[in-house]
Amino acid sequence: MKRNVFRLFVSLLVVLFSAVAAFAQTPGAEASNHNKGLGYLAAVIGFAIAAGLCGLGQGKVAGAACEGLARNPGAFKGVPLPLILGLVFIETLVIFTLVVVLLKVPNP
Repeated sequence: MKRNVFRLFVSLLVVLFSAVAAFAQTPGAEASNHNKGLGYLAAVIGFAIAAGLCGLGQGKVAGAACEGLARNPGAFKGVPLPLILGLVFIETLVIFTLVVVLLKVPNP
């Protein structure tokens, strides 16, 4: 437990200190091409987090369905529909994230 809290704390510090460069601009400076890199980096990190958590969610859903079928094989007819529906809802979140990333990433 302590190890996970430590990893979370270090990850939070890395994210917070990486934002310092964005605040170090001179007042009134126009956005130039080197600022687009931060937009790409934010998009990639956001999409990676969404895709990773989607994978965890899909693993839990599939694991619960397999466990339910293993405990009660007679429930085979009732399990696939909620399983597929749950997986579709989870995957939809990643598709929405992809759309937002594609809309927010600055055009070259």
